[in-house]
Amino acid sequence: MQEFLSAATAFPAVLFGAALAVVVFFWLLVLAGAADHHSFDTDLDTGLAGIGGVPVTVSVSAMVVVGWFTSLTGTVLLHRSGTTGGIRAVLACAVLAGALLIAWTVTRALVRLLRRRLPEVPPPSRQDFLGRVCTIRTGSVSSDFGQAEVVSDDGSTAMVQVRLLRPPDEPPLTSGSTGLLYAYDDDGEFFWVSPYDKALDPGPPEPRTGPRTAARPAAPRAPHRSG
Repeated sequence: MQEFLSAATAFPAVLFGAALAVVVFFWLLVLAGAADHHSFDTDLDTGLAGIGGVPVTVSVSAMVVVGWFTSLTGTVLLHRSGTTGGIRAVLACAVLAGALLIAWTVTRALVRLLRRRLPEVPPPSRQDFLGRVCTIRTGSVSSDFGQAEVVSDDGSTAMVQVRLLRPPDEPPLTSGSTGLLYAYDDDGEFFWVSPYDKALDPGPPEPRTGPRTAARPAAPRAPHRSG
C-alpha cells in the first residue's frame, strides 16, 4: 500500500491522478443530473486525433483512465529500479510520453469499436434550439440582456442568452413569459426571441383523409311467405 501511494503521488502518475479526479467528479455530476455528457462536444474537436465519433467526455475519460494506470505502473517500476538524479528524471519523462502514447492508442481502438456498434449521432448544436418555445427567466429581456430556459429533445433544460428587438407598442417580455427562438447570433452567442402566445398556436395539422362517400341505405328485405 505504501508503494502504491508513493507511486501515485510521484511524477508522472500524479498528473494523471489529478486528471482522473476531475473525470470522476464530472461523471458524478452527470449521474446527479447537474451536467451533460455532451457538454464539450461543440468546444473540442477530437476527430483530428482519431478519437472522434463518440462524446468528447467519453474519449477523454478513457484516455485519462488508461494513462493513469499506465503511468502508475511505470512509476512503480521506476521506483523499484533504484535510479536517481538525472537518469531518473529522463526515465520519468519517458514514462510520461509512453503513458500518453499507450492511452491514445488504446482509446483510439476503443473508439473504433464503439463507432461500429453505436449509430452515428450528430453532436448537439445551438442551432437545434431554433424554432423552440422558451420561458423567460430574467426580470425582462432587452436588446442587450436576457436569459431563457429551453427544453431539449431528450427532456433536459438549458439556459440560453436571448435578446429582443421590441417595437414601442409591443409589451415587454418578463419573467415567466413565453418566447420563440427564431434566430441565432454567432458573434454575440445569443438567440433572438419574439413573444409567443400558446393560445394562438393552431397545433399540428389534422391528417388529410379522402373524400367521404355517403352510406348506401340497406336494401329492403323481401317479405317472408309461408306455405
